[in-house]
Amino acid sequence: MTLILASGSASRRAMLTAAGIAHDADPSDVDEDVIKAAMAGKSMSDLALELAAAKALDVSARHPGRLVLGGDSIASVGDKRFGKPASRDDAETHLRHFSGQDMVLTSAAVLARDRVRVAEIVDAAHLSVRPLSDAFIADYLAREWPAISGCAGCFRMEGQGVQLFDRVEGDHFTILGLPLMPLLSAMRAEGLLIA
Repeated sequence: MTLILASGSASRRAMLTAAGIAHDADPSDVDEDVIKAAMAGKSMSDLALELAAAKALDVSARHPGRLVLGGDSIASVGDKRFGKPASRDDAETHLRHFSGQDMVLTSAAVLARDRVRVAEIVDAAHLSVRPLSDAFIADYLAREWPAISGCAGCFRMEGQGVQLFDRVEGDHFTILGLPLMPLLSAMRAEGLLIA
């Protein structure tokens, strides 16, 4: 059986493809802003899980009997969370805020079948952003925009985003947008993969 990915994320698709997971993409229609507003004050882990679940459950309704994967990532500095940049100017503002700070990237994955959550996974990675000069930010955005427009934290670790950091602690796949290793275990438990 083929997995349904409730997202158009190129990074998540690339991870699944590299891991040998046959999948189709069917992006969710969930209004993330409504969920974020309703969950104001909740932890980043709770919010990431709720967003991932909403996407998986939404798409699950369109694919009876199929296993659907919803995912979400949230970048935060202290108690402030950062969504995907709405524009290049927004990305520049984010990068200025991140400069010299410790960022936490929280990634969640939820598997659903027939509008029921069957697995929930969340993980966080800690990234130390080096001090970023105005010249670096301008050059970085000239090279990476609009490719990073859909990326929490304004970076692609598999691209030039690696230059933003002095130190990274956490799982590589979590940083790319999915806690892949425990997700593979959950897929095996659900019979999608050979155990």
